[in-house]
Amino acid sequence: MVEISDISVDPNSYVGIDEVGRGPLAGPVIAAAVVLGDSYSWTGLQDSKKLTEKRREDLCREIKQHALAWSLGRCESEEIDQYNIFNASLLAMRRAFEALQAMTELALVDGKFSPELTVRSYAIIKGDEHVPAISAASILAKVTRDKEMRELHETYPDYGFAKHKGYPTAFHVNALKKHGPCSQHRKSFKPVAEMLK
Repeated sequence: MVEISDISVDPNSYVGIDEVGRGPLAGPVIAAAVVLGDSYSWTGLQDSKKLTEKRREDLCREIKQHALAWSLGRCESEEIDQYNIFNASLLAMRRAFEALQAMTELALVDGKFSPELTVRSYAIIKGDEHVPAISAASILAKVTRDKEMRELHETYPDYGFAKHKGYPTAFHVNALKKHGPCSQHRKSFKPVAEMLK
């Protein structure tokens, strides 16, 4: 783990990596890897949680159109139950990196830990606030996951996935108590595990 001030890199030579979906009771954890490059004037990139939904979606389109390279990785709820959420998050980030069609010398990863990669990598606390490529990765990951949770709502309307995206809101927990878990719930997470007893 390092401070971003300790690193000086060409924006064309490093990839930013972040994930979203560690806290929900249902759905996948999704990671993104982004090489922004320096051919576009990037403005407004920041932690995806601090942006409105519309702004995230606008920036997501910009990133997909203008970034030098981007890719996604994921772990499904079954894998989260198998590996635990910490390991599943690292695996999703590694999968995002491995899917990237770009040669990079360095990976900057949001958080305290970095997955095992084939290049040098540094974990940066609050990297999504300070490193534009990590901010871009957080935006891609969140927009992608939110869209998937809205689609899951069509299949499982009783749980309200479109609204809370699988997080343990009061509505979601009450729906779990009433209907029991669906196939997308993480059976190893305490509120779901309690429903299965």
